Amino acid sequence: MSELEQNQTFTQWLGQYKALLFKVVRAYAVTAMDQDDLFQEIIIQVWHSIPSFRQQSSTTTWIYRIALNTAIKWANKERKHTQSTETLDQLPPILQGPAIQFDERLTWLYEEIYKLDEIDRSLSLLLLDGFSYKEMATILGITESNVGVKINRIKKLLISKSKQQDYHGI
Repeated sequence: MSELEQNQTFTQWLGQYKALLFKVVRAYAVTAMDQDDLFQEIIIQVWHSIPSFRQQSSTTTWIYRIALNTAIKWANKERKHTQSTETLDQLPPILQGPAIQFDERLTWLYEEIYKLDEIDRSLSLLLLDGFSYKEMATILGITESNVGVKINRIKKLLISKSKQQDYHGI
């Protein structure tokens, strides 16, 4: 694959799957600075993966796999190197877009998803994007039945928490 073809593929994928990448970033990084760092790390990994993409799975599955694996590694690394970032949080984030009024329920949902372990967090995102259990199992390297059990437990947990926070209306 030529560098020109890789550039074209990267540009197309970034345009087409930016929302997917933002979902993963938002689920794994809380501060704007961390979200910027994780987004950069993910797009670097996507860039490097393009030549090895063999179309044995859909592009969406491939991008999700890269994004989730990168986010999990990044989160583990960040946990080990947690430092005070009070001064860094004052800098404007790269991913900051126009001021958008977020739905309070969606904000709550992402906060709760962030509290889950890496696999459950990944399953939640994949479920929200409408992936089948089989696709989720393939992306995460677990069995379909394990996917079903975990999703059932996640749903019960989120329903229970939403009842404690009745103002979210979930």
